[in-house]
Amino acid sequence: MSDGPPHLPKGMHLLADFHGVAADRLQDPLSIETLLREAAHMAGATPVGGHFHPFGPGLGVTGVLLLQESHISIHTWPEHGFAAVDVFMCGRARPERAIHVLQAALQPESVTCRETPRG
Repeated sequence: MSDGPPHLPKGMHLLADFHGVAADRLQDPLSIETLLREAAHMAGATPVGGHFHPFGPGLGVTGVLLLQESHISIHTWPEHGFAAVDVFMCGRARPERAIHVLQAALQPESVTCRETPRG
């Protein structure tokens, strides 16, 4: 006997660690915001707001891009060549496409990505 249709997730949450990124790609908040907006667009998501904060010359950036479909966030450590990326999208958006855009632009030596269905 079936309990009805299988449970489908409401969205997909991707956590990606980008290692071995050139420091100059991780320091400029305007460039990072532009990149996250491009990633959202390529994933089929719609930005509705965002905030990006630089920590000073030669230091990292933290930022979040709010989406109708949820969010993309990033925190960078240029001194370690590292960026932590969080992409959560629901509906028809494709969060893995956002990760691919970010990977192509930041050109990390390695990426570790964890995928978690939500809901």
